[in-house]
Amino acid sequence: MPENNKESQNSDNESAISSETPKDKSRRKLLTNTAYSAAGVGALCALLPFIDSMNPSDDVQALASIEVDISSIPLGGEKKVMWRGKPVFIKHRTAQEIEDAKKVPLIELKDPQEDAQRVKPGKEQWLVTIGICTHLGCVPIGGQGEYKGWFCPCHGSVYDTSARIRKGPAPTNLEIPPYEFISDNIIKIG
Repeated sequence: MPENNKESQNSDNESAISSETPKDKSRRKLLTNTAYSAAGVGALCALLPFIDSMNPSDDVQALASIEVDISSIPLGGEKKVMWRGKPVFIKHRTAQEIEDAKKVPLIELKDPQEDAQRVKPGKEQWLVTIGICTHLGCVPIGGQGEYKGWFCPCHGSVYDTSARIRKGPAPTNLEIPPYEFISDNIIKIG
């Protein structure tokens, strides 16, 4: 007898499933799709804060670029500003400093680079460089050293008026940050 009950239950289930109308199937499909859509929207809403946390913070975005007024820097003078937590030297070079930098034979340089590659065309009097020694990260002193550029007191690296390494353990020239002239008196760094 229990076998008859199972058989009758199976046949009842089969007839119930087979007796579904196309309207019931479309209703079921609509409910299933709605449930999946709601779950997807919920998952997306839950993930948005995590995705947003990968964006840079406001203080980092504020430091991404800075504008510097260079009108107050006298000829032969230098201004130090901070950009992304690093010192940046802006040097207003004299005609003699520019000439001295241009006439250096590249063969004498540890990291050969012409002066023209380190400044903007038509603005050769302005040298913008990151003020961190490429040896171990010390901050060089301006207007010092044998070549009247920068001198790193930590280990004795000497840079010329184009911030190129001339003597000492530093392997490369001082870095040039990305910058542009917005006007004759304003530089945008970054």
